[in-house]
Amino acid sequence: MIFIKQIIVDESEPLEKAIKRFKRMVEKEGIIREWKKREFFEKPSTIKNRKKKALVRKLLKKSRRPRDSKGGY
Repeated sequence: MIFIKQIIVDESEPLEKAIKRFKRMVEKEGIIREWKKREFFEKPSTIKNRKKKALVRKLLKKSRRPRDSKGGY
C-alpha cells in the first residue's frame, strides 16, 4: 500500500508551518498508526486474541457507566 500525500508550500509561507500542516494531515489520515501496526508480522491468533481482549475491556467499561444522567445507578 503506497500513500502519496502532497503539501503545496507557498513562497510566503514558512517551511515550519507547512511541515505542521503535513503532520496534521498524516495524523488525521491515520497513516503513521497503520504503518506502526504493519511494521512487524503478527500471527492471526495474536490478532484474534488482541481483538477479543479489547472487546472485553470495552464491555467492562460500558457496564461500569452510570445508568442515568443524575449520576445514580
